[in-house]
Amino acid sequence: MAIVRYSPWTEINSLQRQLNQIFDDAARPTSVNEFGNFSQVPAAELTETKEALILKLELPGINPAEINIEAKVKSIFVIGDRKKVSKEKTRSEFCYGSFQRVISLPVKIQNTKVTAEYKAGILHLTLPKAQEEMNKVVKVSLNDVNS
Repeated sequence: MAIVRYSPWTEINSLQRQLNQIFDDAARPTSVNEFGNFSQVPAAELTETKEALILKLELPGINPAEINIEAKVKSIFVIGDRKKVSKEKTRSEFCYGSFQRVISLPVKIQNTKVTAEYKAGILHLTLPKAQEEMNKVVKVSLNDVNS
């Protein structure tokens, strides 16, 4: 039988991922009646490459000047407002109003080098990884048990 060393940090990280998933699922609309909540929680997609994290947010019909992005070392905060343009009596299924989204990142980033681009209703953020994350090397010491 193999002996496995207990690591409480692994379980804490797992618990944090599970809690994040619970809150993400709760914020996503599950029916047409709840669809109006979309304006408060834009959909996101996070991709990790060797050098950076690529974050995309669906923000259709929003003026880029109305989007505020704050980058921290371990999270991104995006807020904005989708303003209603039509003043006529209109039946609409579009969502208007303020939205905000905080996205926790799996690794540290260089928050001073984040770049943003808005095209075709999608906000593209390139989040360069911190140098310590890209070059993470751990020195392993070897103790001589014979001496």
